[in-house]
Amino acid sequence: MNAKIMVVDDEADLETLIKQKFRRQIREKTYEFSFAQNGVEALKILQEAPDIDMILSDINMPEMDGLTLLSKISDVNPLLKAVIVSAYGDMDNIRVAMNRGAFDFLTKPINFEDLELTVEKTIKHVIQLRQTLQAIKENNILKMYVDETVLKFMNSHEFETSLTANETIEATVVFIDICGFTSISEKESPDTVVNLINKYFDVMVKGIIEQGGYVDKFMGDAVMAVFKGDYHLDRAIEASLAVRSAIAKIEEVLPNHATYMPKVSIGVNTGEMISGNIGSASLRRLDYTVIGDTVNTAQRLQAAAKPSQIIISQATYEKVKESFNCQEVGETSLKNKAQAVKLYEVVA
Repeated sequence: MNAKIMVVDDEADLETLIKQKFRRQIREKTYEFSFAQNGVEALKILQEAPDIDMILSDINMPEMDGLTLLSKISDVNPLLKAVIVSAYGDMDNIRVAMNRGAFDFLTKPINFEDLELTVEKTIKHVIQLRQTLQAIKENNILKMYVDETVLKFMNSHEFETSLTANETIEATVVFIDICGFTSISEKESPDTVVNLINKYFDVMVKGIIEQGGYVDKFMGDAVMAVFKGDYHLDRAIEASLAVRSAIAKIEEVLPNHATYMPKVSIGVNTGEMISGNIGSASLRRLDYTVIGDTVNTAQRLQAAAKPSQIIISQATYEKVKESFNCQEVGETSLKNKAQAVKLYEVVA
């Protein structure tokens, strides 16, 4: 810890006294002190050094007194905490100081043992505030990369007590791939590629979330989504239809003046899968995801789908044939499957 403390006092010998009493902390670089003669000088220093953690300030000083300084420092640094150290320790001054944001109030003559404890307490409070603010910033950034469902799980008791726990669930997995995007990546600038794929991903994510699914991961130019709970298969197919329709309405004019109309190929599969944290606890790298044959088959169904097709297996078709308009598209061999699999396309 290298806490920065500014002492604001017009007593000429106080600087020497502070440096003597805190010489060990200064030598060990636990504390770093700066000094100002009054509030005006203190504000100038704060403008130049916004990373100061706390202020020790007298009340009675020329040009700008300590109580006036208190009312101004929050505008410069809201996290900065001030402790008043003054001979004017009557209740009126204490009340004014506290109402203007003082963290504590000490009276002169200074009891340096009490002052040291107060400084430790104040610095600890400032560090906690900064850690909290940093955690909020990191959490907001995390929300951009991790699905809200996963974040809720991370805050749950189950996540805290068993990072490597898993369970077998009934769910539906959807793989959505942007067709022909590899050729776009080869011809266009990185900025164009990233902007396009982010635009398409945003469309996909909205369709997934509207049906209560969550994005498990982004994989190059593809998305893996999972649907759990009541009617998870129906909701997954509804989301797939919505995504296909929304993507089909997009027409891009690329920087080279070529026209690009994106299409998606989609694979949907439902059944049992293992849900949990997959990865290495030693490396502190885990993915909250689903794995299993159902998931693998969904990805292979997507690979077998043509542009604008939503492909499901026969087992999935039997479950939704009365709810959705589907048509048989033939049989194909899927990787690691001994027998050919009959495929169906969801039309509407």
